[in-house]
Amino acid sequence: MATRAAEVHTSVPPLSPERQVTWPKRTRTRLANGLEVVLAESHTVPKFHGELFLRSGNAAVANRAPGLAEMTATVVRTGTAKRVSRQIEEDLRRLGADLSSHAGADNSAIGFAGLSELAEPLLQLVNELAREAAFPEPEFERERRQKVEEVKLDRTQPGFLASERLRKVLFGAHPYAQVAPTEQQVAAYRRDDLISIYRDFYTPENALLLMVGDFDSAAMLETIENVFGAWSGNKPLIAPSPEPSKPHGRRVHLVHVPGAVQAQILAGCHAITRKHPDWIKLGLTNSLYGGAFNSRLVMNIREDKGYTYSPRSGVNALRDYGYFSVSAAVRNEVVAASLTEIFYELDKLRALPVPEPELADARNYVSGVFSLGLATQDGLLSQLATVALNELPDDYLETYRDKVRALTPDDLLATARKYFDSANMQIVVVGDRTQIEPQAALFGDLDVYDAHGKRLS
Repeated sequence: MATRAAEVHTSVPPLSPERQVTWPKRTRTRLANGLEVVLAESHTVPKFHGELFLRSGNAAVANRAPGLAEMTATVVRTGTAKRVSRQIEEDLRRLGADLSSHAGADNSAIGFAGLSELAEPLLQLVNELAREAAFPEPEFERERRQKVEEVKLDRTQPGFLASERLRKVLFGAHPYAQVAPTEQQVAAYRRDDLISIYRDFYTPENALLLMVGDFDSAAMLETIENVFGAWSGNKPLIAPSPEPSKPHGRRVHLVHVPGAVQAQILAGCHAITRKHPDWIKLGLTNSLYGGAFNSRLVMNIREDKGYTYSPRSGVNALRDYGYFSVSAAVRNEVVAASLTEIFYELDKLRALPVPEPELADARNYVSGVFSLGLATQDGLLSQLATVALNELPDDYLETYRDKVRALTPDDLLATARKYFDSANMQIVVVGDRTQIEPQAALFGDLDVYDAHGKRLS
């Protein structure tokens, strides 16, 4: 009887059938002024989430100064021709709404959320920020001083230093190589620089308005036309960028941080963007390697060997280029051992087909994460933004899970061989040179830098 009881308690129940996704009604149109609009109805709660994207970010102004688009986005929300910063915050509280602004490499954005019945006044505020931002001098100076302190702090963070070095190695003279400005560059920012970028980027022909929530699309579109219809401006002219670097051969780039008690490992190579037909294949292959909690890399160097708490890998898609990376923070004494296992698991995926049961688990994981991402208005907004900003097929979301489930061991083997470029992988190690250099040098020719990017040898 005891044996039977144990068998009952230790058996694993089968997975329940995957739930069907009920896709919301979507409306896609373009206003006469060029503003692209995507609306999706989601009536689960009486709220809505939205984002106004501008299809230009830090990469588009890298020739002026790194990070200027980000600073512009930060100061945009601090005042308009009609409202000072305090008034904006009071109006948001009165509406029960949230609003933020930010910029990345390829896009700038104003994000917002609120009650559906108060959508119009919130959209009016978004419209003011997009058309009539005032860039108050005191607010600009405050944000600039804060940015200087942020940049100083970044230079003490191993993760930041590793990411900065890898991007410089992979992208060279291309704007994507610039992760953040220096203190001197931030100190040289001027209010007029931000205003110039604002006039260039914040135009309807360069914009996408995406909203998900509890509204009637026809009525909401009429509101949007009333609010944003008078906005004018052309798409900005962006100068062509140099081609990225194409590193050949495995090489190690050591960033020396005296006294560091552990090392940050980050290795990477060029990959693909979301537009590429192999994107879904590569995403599933990555989840098997190091992109999931039960991935091979995690089971190896976290669970089995205890080298690190959180190893991970990812496919990083920028608009024009992408790259694959794998990272781990490890004790100084196991740098070489960790790199050995990182490349062992990488090369194993390139050499042997994935067993079908392991592939089935990976399919379930990737499909499940995707489904969870559609469960909230904010999650659905993010998925729809990915489709619109990357110009993916209209049925991309609807067909995603079927495409994942159709992938075979041969598909993943071919994908790993194509994109896990082990022979040309660039390795960054951040830590105390005296502790880790002999280990790092085992994996390729070595370059050494300080935390400010100055070559030491």
